[in-house]
Amino acid sequence: MDSYKIITTASESIYKEKGSKFIAKVFAVETEEQFKEILKTVKKEYYDARHHCYAWRIHPEKEQYRSNDDGEPSGSAGKPILNQLYSFGLFNVCVIVIRYFGGTKLGVSGLINAYKTVSRDALSKAGIVTKFITSNYELEFDYPLLNDMMRIIKEENLEILDQNFEMSCVIKIAIKKNEEKKLISKLSKFHELKLKPLKTVE
Repeated sequence: MDSYKIITTASESIYKEKGSKFIAKVFAVETEEQFKEILKTVKKEYYDARHHCYAWRIHPEKEQYRSNDDGEPSGSAGKPILNQLYSFGLFNVCVIVIRYFGGTKLGVSGLINAYKTVSRDALSKAGIVTKFITSNYELEFDYPLLNDMMRIIKEENLEILDQNFEMSCVIKIAIKKNEEKKLISKLSKFHELKLKPLKTVE
């Protein structure tokens, strides 16, 4: 996998079934700790709700995910929410569904449908963009190479993360994982170029 999707905006959706009210809230999240803080805030806001079910999925390179039924029958809430994250191909996202019980039991299939529907609707309202898994490199070279380097960066549509043209030229770039070998080979032909991989922050 060299690409994945993230949300750019938080969103919300409401679904009603036989008196029960389901409110799905979508948030961008990058760590489990961050999710826990969001959940705490949501539980505080909807303190009178019977259930706060959720699913989250983070780290596209070493996937982590979790779902929770929060007292609903096993597999009737958290899993349908999580399945929608898979369906949309999303990472670094969480969906929390707040349920107010309306007095009529919906049964497992009814619950699965409700949690799936409200989650899907909320996710479809969130702004979604595709991101690429990249490796970051630092290019260091003298001025005579500048035109060649800028030409390659433009041709290959590389993302410039940072650049400094003081003593010598230093450009930090992001290379898509699936294009890394080809590009390193191309850049290695310039013997005066110093090419250094940069550690990405976890």
